[in-house]
Amino acid sequence: MSRSFDELKNNHPCFGQGKATTGRIHLPVCPGCNISCRFCERSLNDTENRPGVTNKVLSPRETVPLIKRALEISPDIRVAGIAGPGDTLASDNALKTFKLIGKEFPELIKCMSTNGLLLSERAKEIVAAGVDSLTVTVNAVDPEIEAKLNDYIIYHGKKIAGVEGAKILIENQIEGIKKISAAGITVKVNTVLVPRINGNHIAEIAKTVSEAGAKKCNIIPLIPTAKLIDEPAPTCQEIHAARKAASEYIELFLHCNHCRADAVGVPGRTEFSKALYAKFGGAVGAGENFSHG
Repeated sequence: MSRSFDELKNNHPCFGQGKATTGRIHLPVCPGCNISCRFCERSLNDTENRPGVTNKVLSPRETVPLIKRALEISPDIRVAGIAGPGDTLASDNALKTFKLIGKEFPELIKCMSTNGLLLSERAKEIVAAGVDSLTVTVNAVDPEIEAKLNDYIIYHGKKIAGVEGAKILIENQIEGIKKISAAGITVKVNTVLVPRINGNHIAEIAKTVSEAGAKKCNIIPLIPTAKLIDEPAPTCQEIHAARKAASEYIELFLHCNHCRADAVGVPGRTEFSKALYAKFGGAVGAGENFSHG
């Protein structure tokens, strides 16, 4: 039985109304991705504080001793999340890890993030793995806009670019959200705000995902990097306008910390990833980017 929305608000640092008082551990077990976001630059290092970055990539089995050690260092941890550095459904690693967590640490909330390309077709597997909350990154519900944020998808071994790929991605995201929410799993949507591309599209995104069953939305300001390195980051006024537009349709999460894929501790208060990963040999291949597919 999945955790209720109210339970997540009280125990999950990415669902609460105020600043986090509980901790999480992100488990970087997913190396590969199946879409090519124009703002994404995944990397192995221990210096950058942003999504898509990790000290190293673990196997599912390696996560068990890591979690045990993390709980000793940070007893405030209530959530075991998987958010990369690649997509959680592009391989079987995340679902295998969640099954292990369910056996070894049944008290922990199991949280998963995905781009949603394979969400609809793998929904039953997610439910079977005991996932308690799911975050889907939805940056547009109009293929013309999505195509400006994502160059291509890798779908069943085929590279599909532009509007055609964007259309498939959006359809699978929305259908997947419907299936997951219908199964009783709480869904949150992350939307990367790129004002000149999707700034006037936020209300439509929020309305669409809310109607599909999502319970919460997190507007994430663009960190200019990769192919959008020259794109201006949102101003405070633009962030406020986007949040106001989204709030007409869905409850907002307002305290995102742009967490790494191997974050450990209470967001905004403590961070133990470096101490934890020192046991596992430190950073591997620093600066290396992951491939898509």
